[in-house]
Amino acid sequence: PLDLHRPFVDEMTFDCSKCKGKMRRVTEVIDCWFDSGAMPIAQHHYPYENESLLEDGRFPADYISEAVDQTRGWFYSLHAIATLLFNRRCFSNVICLGLILDAKGEKMSKAKGNVVEPWAVINKYGADALRWYCLTANAPGNVRRFSEEAVAELSRRFLSTLWNVYSFFVTYANIDHFTPGGKEIPVELSELDRWIISELNQLIVDVDSGLDGYNPTEAGRRIEGFVDDLSNWYVRRSRRRFWKSESDADKLAAYSTLYECLATLCKLLAPFIPFLAEEMYQNLVCSVFTEAPDSVHLTDFPVADESKIDKQLGDDIRLAMKVSSLGRAARSQAGIKVRQPIAEVVVWIPGSREEQSLERLKSQILEELNAKDLKFGYDYRFEQVAELDGHGYAVAGVEGEIDPKKGVWLRTGPLVAVSTEIPPELLAEGVAREVVRRLQTMRRSAGFDIADHIITYYQGDDYIREIMANKTLAEYIKQETLSRELVDGVPQEGVFTESHKLSGYEISLGVKRLA
Repeated sequence: PLDLHRPFVDEMTFDCSKCKGKMRRVTEVIDCWFDSGAMPIAQHHYPYENESLLEDGRFPADYISEAVDQTRGWFYSLHAIATLLFNRRCFSNVICLGLILDAKGEKMSKAKGNVVEPWAVINKYGADALRWYCLTANAPGNVRRFSEEAVAELSRRFLSTLWNVYSFFVTYANIDHFTPGGKEIPVELSELDRWIISELNQLIVDVDSGLDGYNPTEAGRRIEGFVDDLSNWYVRRSRRRFWKSESDADKLAAYSTLYECLATLCKLLAPFIPFLAEEMYQNLVCSVFTEAPDSVHLTDFPVADESKIDKQLGDDIRLAMKVSSLGRAARSQAGIKVRQPIAEVVVWIPGSREEQSLERLKSQILEELNAKDLKFGYDYRFEQVAELDGHGYAVAGVEGEIDPKKGVWLRTGPLVAVSTEIPPELLAEGVAREVVRRLQTMRRSAGFDIADHIITYYQGDDYIREIMANKTLAEYIKQETLSRELVDGVPQEGVFTESHKLSGYEISLGVKRLA
């Protein structure tokens, strides 16, 4: 076959029709980057054809993307040729990607044996997990150290959380036969519903802005933060609204609100994790609305309703979340289990406006911290904190900074103290909560469905019997575990049983599913 490369082309000659001489290859060799740099116009055979190239939107390109080593290669040659020919840029935006190194920060090489096979990662964790890692682990332009462990961690932290929220909704929506748009949503949403809808619309603004600005990392991280809030605050604070048997307006509002969040997340996530977004969309939207686009990738990108964004409410909830986080840290510091109720939480805050916000959200904070009372303080000295800490209270959140002008320490955040002395009645309630946790685990181990009602059997000493016979605590246990009865005695044959030690007390439990 004809080979036009050197040295073969050097021997080729052509007759010149004008001078009757011989034409040969010129001795100069142009840099091969010229070919790459001429691509935008050469592919259209410009200027011999497509003379409207510069006017019809095909030039310059909206964006180009390559690794950082192309800065002096393709990026430069594109820019140089466009400037020489047209005195204008060749592209409007550029995404310059950092190089991917191995986990130790070394260049991947077959000789070193440190090359990571992408298909092995995809087969193990899924394409979406790898995409999410590449888009959000760090800024695209930064060098990144790649490891399977990092992909697994991001998958666990975000994708698993997202799927758990989705599964929670689907499970209870199927139990209650909830149909989106089937009934009118209450006009007056709860504060919790209004907050998450506000956060959702702010998220749409932020993600849209991030993607328009070619900043997928920041956009993805905003989605991750929203999903974390959705799971660890909205859903957790709303669980009883989904669990209760009656289908009232409040329960409908909870379903409708969570549905709106998940359906919108499908569209926001489609550019990032197309497969999981499609799976959720097909079940949440296409299975319900026959007129909906066949794929999430055929839908319009969400548009924010900025009238629903309440920044003050967002700040208030964020403060409550901060106080709750500090309260949990104080409990952990004191070695008090989350399920053990405590008598009191004391919060020192900067001013009265913050107190009003926390007072309004008091019930949520108390439930989150499993506490009975919330009190406020306005100022404190280190001496007071030292005296308080370890003397009936555990303290967390002493945040501040040095004022360079005054040379003094200024508090910049709340301080939270939790009481560490547990009275007998709260200790008993803590044991009851531990019983609930064990029974819920046993229900899953026995293969019961979430909606199955059961009979609970128990055996223990006098203290355990006293707790299980307490009317208030017994009712709490029955409601939380869907138990019709709490039976003191040996369970029937074939009943699923386990033995546990709760706060030093032995207890045997059995669960039997009712037909």
